[in-house]
Amino acid sequence: MKAVRFHEYGTPDVLRYEDVEQPVPGAGQVRIRVAGTSFNGVDGNIRGGFMRGPIPVTLPHTPGLDVAGTVDALGEGVTGLEAGDRVIGFLPMNGTGAAAEYVLAPAEILTAAPTSIPLPDSAALPVVGLTAWQALFDHARLTAGQRVLINGAGGAVGRYAVQLARHAGAHVIATAGPRSGDAVKSAGADEVVDHTTTRVTEAVSEPVDVVLNLAPIDPAELAGLVTLVRSGGVLVNTTVWMPAPADEERGVRGIDLYVRSDAEQLARLVALVDGGELRVDVAERVPLADLPAVHARAAAGTLPGKLVVLPPGA
Repeated sequence: MKAVRFHEYGTPDVLRYEDVEQPVPGAGQVRIRVAGTSFNGVDGNIRGGFMRGPIPVTLPHTPGLDVAGTVDALGEGVTGLEAGDRVIGFLPMNGTGAAAEYVLAPAEILTAAPTSIPLPDSAALPVVGLTAWQALFDHARLTAGQRVLINGAGGAVGRYAVQLARHAGAHVIATAGPRSGDAVKSAGADEVVDHTTTRVTEAVSEPVDVVLNLAPIDPAELAGLVTLVRSGGVLVNTTVWMPAPADEERGVRGIDLYVRSDAEQLARLVALVDGGELRVDVAERVPLADLPAVHARAAAGTLPGKLVVLPPGA
């Protein structure tokens, strides 16, 4: 089968489109014929060798944490799934990824794919959707009537977070640049702050219950966001190389988010998609052979949004 792998850490040039052996599922695993995977920022960090401590991978390594596809074969002991089932999942971060025609997945991380959107497009949901869900509900414990500031709402995680917070009944303040402001407003933000022209700390006049920071901002800016949080509130930060600040005197917690695979939560996200309450946005669909170019575009900061990567024949 065809796959994209890197045999050494480095720039996007280390990625190779090559022939590899089709994997055989072991106990508890299923083999999936991949309909789509996606690009996530962490893929570039793993490829560059910057995540060798928290996410050790075996070389050669196939990237692609998101998978959408069809169950092709079952390993010993797998129940609840059958060949032909359409599934999605967030693959183990230190395992072989889905930038290939087939991939193995632990059966317990999979859930039924949405039926209301094309199967390849649903690969845009697991990692970023779960990041938004866990930030808002596992860590911030967001509830109806609260005020939430989503800093960096123009990206894929941010757009899901805006939709989920709005669906939960929160008042949503979102920061975005000129290119993504309309999309963030369309996602359900009550207020949109253009961070290129306005300081967020000046634009938010009333305290918020939750700050969700998704942007790689200066540490001083991140610390400034804490001042916007009411006493007893929380700041959740996804840029984990920069620890989340807190304010102990006022009881404001700072939480660094490390997203995890969770099939039950993913099933809830799928239900929202099929119920028309959560929109999956795909900016571009590219063939698997072009994945090295996608990594290069990401490194240059020119990706237009969430990209879905399609293997041959998908």
